[in-house]
Amino acid sequence: MSWIKEALSELNNGHEAKIRPHGGSMRGRIESGQLVTLAPASFDKVKTDDIVFIKWKGNYLLHLIKDKNESEILVGNNLGKINGWVAKDSIIGKVVNVEE
Repeated sequence: MSWIKEALSELNNGHEAKIRPHGGSMRGRIESGQLVTLAPASFDKVKTDDIVFIKWKGNYLLHLIKDKNESEILVGNNLGKINGWVAKDSIIGKVVNVEE
């Protein structure tokens, strides 16, 4: 996941980041290698069904928000797997565009 360091740097400086993530967990929404644009995001700016870039158990994920309460989001992939609840300060960015 070589794109993570670059994305973290751009997002933490308030800029959008363009990445090409690889993997199959978001198949149907993001295909492996597609160009994805991330924008900085905060808890109050995301909603259910958004794809977010989050810190998860020492790693980073690009996953869907399945549910949201007053202080956490429930994340999972696009294939039906639920990862679990994540604190609101784990949100780093949000997908704003996926190109073919």
